[in-house]
Amino acid sequence: MRGDVYAANCPTRKLLDRIADKWSVLILLLLSGEAMRFNALKRRVEGVSQKMLSQTLRSLERDGLVTRSVIATVPVTVTYAITPLGSGLIGSLRSMIDWAETHMGEVTAAQRTYDDALN
Repeated sequence: MRGDVYAANCPTRKLLDRIADKWSVLILLLLSGEAMRFNALKRRVEGVSQKMLSQTLRSLERDGLVTRSVIATVPVTVTYAITPLGSGLIGSLRSMIDWAETHMGEVTAAQRTYDDALN
């Protein structure tokens, strides 16, 4: 059953918030290549705080997009991997990033035009 994404109480909105979040997008793209440990993700995603990375990974795991594996070593090893459900998003996310990279110059020009008109 499909919801009405324009309705305030539609659960699809919450999912869109998650999968459109910049940290979620970056984490899912990284995990689409290989499973990674927390600190490796933190080093790779510049600007993300430890708290935000932890919250994002927890939310992605709750949504079934990422799995968390704990290996009983000393110290404990924790890795994160994308699930088949999460893998289904990767093509769409790559298309969105490709569009942004291709049209960034046009967006920047539009922003300048807009800002200049205000001054």
